[in-house]
Amino acid sequence: MKMAVDKNIKILVVDDSIGIRLAAKKIFKNLGYDNITIADDGTTGLEKLKKEPFDLVVADWNMPKMSGIELLKEMQKDSSLKEIPFLLVTGDEDQDNIMKAIQEGISNFMSKPYNAKVLESKINRIFDFKKELSQREKLAVKKHVSLSS
Repeated sequence: MKMAVDKNIKILVVDDSIGIRLAAKKIFKNLGYDNITIADDGTTGLEKLKKEPFDLVVADWNMPKMSGIELLKEMQKDSSLKEIPFLLVTGDEDQDNIMKAIQEGISNFMSKPYNAKVLESKINRIFDFKKELSQREKLAVKKHVSLSS
């Protein structure tokens, strides 16, 4: 069951290219997302994540200082950050690299350049999947409680 994603979610866009950051912010705004924060690399992104809560991280793979994958790994070490959905954006079409990123725990990935329809579809899939997982966990807890009583 598809639910509309709350357009008020807080999104952190992390990319070392100012042109990409501005284009991404414009595309998000055109899709109705107004709560966008930008960071110029993974290190800055991690600092922002530790200061305020975000509902989604959209990060470039290749960045100086800290790559998107390194940012994801740092987030996974922190219990307050590890559940935040992570959309990796890449210009790399290498299937081995994409598989490695999936194994690292990205929620989804998207190829550059940003495309509004693709971006919206990826975000919807991430949050549909997150909602379905949450419902399954609640159902499993409910079953466990009824079995143990």
